[in-house]
Parts: sequence; structure tokens; C-alpha cells
Amino acid sequence: MAARLVKRCSCLLREATRLAPAVSPVGQLRLARGAQKLLTSSATSSSSRLPGPLSELVEKEQVFTPYPERQEVDQLIEKATRPEELLELLGGGHCLHQNHAALTLIQLSRLLSEKPKDKALLLQDARFQQLLHLVNSQITAVWHGTLVKLLRSLYALGLPATSKELRSVEQEVRWRMRRLKYKHLAFLAESSATYMQEQGSRELLAELLVHLERRWAEIDDSRMVVAMMMKTGLLSESLMTRLEDKCLELVEQFGPEELRKVLVTLAAQKRRSVPLLRAISYHLVQKPFPLTKGVLLDLAYAYGKLGFHQTQVFQRLAADLLPHTPSLTSSEVARCTKSFAFLKWLNLPLFEAFAQHVLDRAQSVTLPHLYNMLLAFARVNFHPEREDPFFSLVHEKLGSELAGLEPAVQVDVVWALCVLQQALEAELQAVLHPEFHTQFLGGESPKDQSTFQKLLHINATAQLEHPEYTGPLLPASALVPRPSALDRKVTPLQKELQETLKGLLESADKGSFMVATQYGWVLDAEVLLDTDSQLLPLRAFVAPHLALPSGSQPLPPGAKRLAFLRWEFPNFNSRSKDLLGRFVMARRHLLAAGFLLVDVPYYEWLELKSEWQKSAYLKDKMRKAVAEELAK
Repeated sequence: MAARLVKRCSCLLREATRLAPAVSPVGQLRLARGAQKLLTSSATSSSSRLPGPLSELVEKEQVFTPYPERQEVDQLIEKATRPEELLELLGGGHCLHQNHAALTLIQLSRLLSEKPKDKALLLQDARFQQLLHLVNSQITAVWHGTLVKLLRSLYALGLPATSKELRSVEQEVRWRMRRLKYKHLAFLAESSATYMQEQGSRELLAELLVHLERRWAEIDDSRMVVAMMMKTGLLSESLMTRLEDKCLELVEQFGPEELRKVLVTLAAQKRRSVPLLRAISYHLVQKPFPLTKGVLLDLAYAYGKLGFHQTQVFQRLAADLLPHTPSLTSSEVARCTKSFAFLKWLNLPLFEAFAQHVLDRAQSVTLPHLYNMLLAFARVNFHPEREDPFFSLVHEKLGSELAGLEPAVQVDVVWALCVLQQALEAELQAVLHPEFHTQFLGGESPKDQSTFQKLLHINATAQLEHPEYTGPLLPASALVPRPSALDRKVTPLQKELQETLKGLLESADKGSFMVATQYGWVLDAEVLLDTDSQLLPLRAFVAPHLALPSGSQPLPPGAKRLAFLRWEFPNFNSRSKDLLGRFVMARRHLLAAGFLLVDVPYYEWLELKSEWQKSAYLKDKMRKAVAEELAK
């Protein structure tokens, strides 16, 4: 009331001063008397409620409570190194204002942050309970910044969820939520979100997240938005979306450390925010700031985890990582190789340096690091220059430790060796033995089905590429294709290829589409040509590549089986026309099975515009395949 009265008086006096030169002395006198009368009447009307003259009210009444001047007790709280020094302040004759008790609790939390046993003793101390009672009695006068630190400290000290003082502080925070600055809300979310979940304060946490989301436009600090993404992004989908928008707005201010944290956070939450990833990639390429070894490794991991391809970023990462290779640990080398393999980015100098790193530390490299690198090399079909010593080291490590790996990992390792054409007979036998592979035959989970698919490829490698191999092999019943092998979404290239081939065939029995072989590979189409390159009825002849019997007539002399294989964009290494390792192995297997291959890569098919061009393209491909076979 007094504040409003002072405000009205100030407005009247200011107005009187402004108008004074423009009016006559009589007018000035009237205005002054009017103002005096208004002030007198206002003061008189309020005298019944507010004792004392108006001048005393103006002097005593203050709109904001000022922060108390710094006292000796403040220094004692800050300099305390033992909890006992803080507890002694209660009975030391010190005058504690409303914030001192809260500051004492905050300092206690810092001193006992890594001493859980001392925390338990502190909770039973009578002086500590007195301190809590003092804070509770003065909670409404505690300043905003101190209040949020106090709540965090009470959580850290381990007060029980039923504590009256803890609930009082939480309630005070809820009442002040609208008045707290955003930095206070952010601090509370960063430091106390985990405690709120564990302490059962989910209502307070939910209200805090709502306020953070509604007031997200107040964020003006790059550090704050990055910290919020890391600490609270998982708690609220809508808040994370807002933070991504704010991050996109402030990304120009980020340094390499902030960019790293944002990317790692996105990777950890599997959030593929394309606009934000593009912006970060732009600044990584354009800004000349140096990138440390740790930042480079984290960036490679994040891009690999999110599957986001940006050629210029990869070029910079590879170029900057190459000088650091000698100082990397085996774990870092394996992790980095795996990241680039996920990205399908084969940088030959960098991968050669990784392989040499393994050879230089042959005695200390562990099998998990080695087989992770092996899987990465198989994915991008990388063969080191020093291939013999590298794989000799691999076989030496596997000889004694392969059987100790998890069954699925054993299959992965042998499959990678098959891709790179380095599998030994003993390694093939280890995973094709009935006692081993039986556990995967009836698996229905995606992981088990993937492992079984690799077993089919390993079995095909033993049959087709190791003539000296004597067994064991997978049973014939296991080679029957599962329905899931053909249950895949039809791509535009696949649809166009089938339609064009159907136009070339004279009748439906002259070709087959989506042929699942016993080798674990699916042919897009299959045709049979006689010696005059005329189409033969396919289903009438024996097909040894099928698990189920088909046809009874032997192939005519000189007949040739043609397999059509389409290669989509994801089948190639990034920015390359080189197939990934598994598809190189597929071509080898089908060639060894007696097929002539008609490859249809996406980059050639996209250039064909009309149906006539597509038909002519396939006819020309078929003629070239036959001519190459005759020329051998």
C-alpha cells in the first residue's frame, strides 16, 4: 500500500514540475495546493492502518529486500573445511540471517559429497536437525539462487523423502517457479533431476520440465543449452525438441567442445535431427579451430551412431586423426575403425595406419579389440597391404580364444574372415559343428535370424570356396529359405527391373524372380540360356542351388544360368562404386556356384529414361556376360 502511495505522489510531483513553467503563478499555486491536498488526504486516510508520518513510511518501506551485507560469519562458512566447524556456528554467538542457515547446509553438502558414512552420522546430529529447523522457519526469506542450491544440497545429503524440511523446500520452489530465472531452473534440472526421480518428487520434476519447455526462448547461453540437452533431454521429448531448436539458433557460438557434447548427446539418445546435424557439420568444416584427439574420436562415434553422412566432415576427421594414430590406444583404434565402418567410409591411409597400429602392438592387443577391427574391415572390404602378418596375428589370437567368445560373436568373427577370404578350416568347423549351430536353428528373434543368415554364408564359403573342406556342414533342412528371407519392402529399382525383365521373357516359365538360394543369397531374377542364347523353360531343369528339389531334367550341354543382381545405393561404400564386403562375398559365391552374373547398379539404371533403353541395357548386359564366359 505504501509503495503504491509513494508511486502516486511521485507521479503528481513530476507532473507538477513539468507543467510549472507553462502556467501562471496563480496556476502554479493552485496546482501545488491540489497536490498538497491530495498527499495530505492520502496520508490521513492511511494513518489508521500505518502509524507514523508519511516521511517515515517512505524511509522504512522498501519494495525489495536487499541482500544482507557480507559479515564475518559468511567468511567462516566459506572457509570451513570440516562439518564440525559449520555446526559450531549455531552456538557460537553469531547472528545468522535468513540465508546463513541455507548456506551452511550447502557447504555441508560440498564437504560430505564423497563421504556417505559421514552423511549418515550427520543426519542423526541434533545440531544438524536444529539447522534444518532454522532453515524451515526462514524458508520464505531465502534468496532464489540460494534456494535452488539448498534443494540440491538436501537431496545430496540424503534426507529421507518424508522429511518435513525437504518437503517444505520443495514446496517453496514450486511456489516460486514462475519468479525463478531460467538459469535457476536449468541448474535445478541439471543437478537434481536424478534425485527427484529417486526421491519420489516426480510432481516437482514434471512441473519443472513444463516451465523449462515454456520458457525455452529465454536461453541465451550456449553452455546452458548444451548442458540442458545432456542432463534433461531424456526426460522430456518436447523439451528436447525445443532445445534442438535453440541449439540450432546458437550453434554459431559453439566451440569444438560444445559441438562434441551436442553430437554425443544426440547419438546417445538416437535423435537424428537432420537440420542440427547439417548446421554442426557446416561449422566443423568452415571453422578452423583445432580438434583434439578426444574430440575427433567422439565426433567419429556420433556420426557413425547416427548414420549421418557428410563427406567434407569425414575427410577432415580422417586427415586430422592420421597424425594421432601412433598415440591412440588399442581401444581407441578399434572404436574409431568401427565408427568409420558404420559410415561406410573407407579412407585407405587411415585404415592402413590402423592395421599397422595393431601389428606394432601385437602382444598387447586384446581379442575384443581385434575382432571389432576385423568386423569393420569386413564391412568395407578392406584388405591391408601387410595382409599376411595381420591375419597371422588374427589366427594366432583366435586359435586359443575363439571358443571362449559368445556364440553369436564366434559366428560374427568367422563370417568376417569368410568375407575377407581368410577363414581356416578349423575356424569353419568350429561354428558349423552340430553341437554349436543347433542353438540358432529355431531362433525367432532378429538377432538370432541374423546370426543364422551368417551361418548360411559360412556354410556356402565352406562348400564353394574350400574344396578341401571335409565337414561338417549345415543339415539340408536348415538350408530351406525362411519366409522372412523374401519378406522385404520392394524398392523402385527392384520393381522397374522386374517389369522390364517380364517384358523381355517370352513366357512366365522362362524366368524366376526373387529366388532364395541355399547359400543365403536372394537372386533378383534367374534365366537359363542355351548355346544359341535362347531362353529355356527354367522350372523343367534341375536347380542345384535351390534347397528344395525343382525339375528333373539335367541341363543341356552348353546351357548357362544367368543371375540378375541389383545393387542399391546402400550396397556401396560411401562416395564409391565399390561394393561392401558382404556383397562382394555374394558375387564370389554365385560365381563359384556356376552362375553368370548380370549386375544392375543403381548409378547405371538411373541414367536410363525410357523402357526401350532399359530393355536394351539388360540385353547388352546379358550378351556381355555370355561373351566373357566364352572368352575364358
